[in-house]
Amino acid sequence: MGSTRRAFTDEYKAQAVGFVLEGGRSVAEVARNIGVHEMTLGKWVKKARDEAESGKDPDAPLGESERAELARLREESKQDKATIAELQMQVEFAKKVATWFAKGKQ
Repeated sequence: MGSTRRAFTDEYKAQAVGFVLEGGRSVAEVARNIGVHEMTLGKWVKKARDEAESGKDPDAPLGESERAELARLREESKQDKATIAELQMQVEFAKKVATWFAKGKQ
């Protein structure tokens, strides 16, 4: 028999994180009191702190400037991949030429 994974609502997570961040209690203490594993609560707290620092929800839709930057970065990545493929072909060719010259000198 496998174990079942518990699911928690966003409100439950927010309240648990609030006990740590706003209540000044430790993650271990709150986790013990609410019956959640310490690592789980720690991840919730870390995510909440990261979101608070960035000032933005990571799941929020992209703005126009972010979409433009994403398109630019994707195009740049495509060009970089093409350049890498071309350089790899040149390296393979150079290896074959070096092998051919090495065989000819013997």
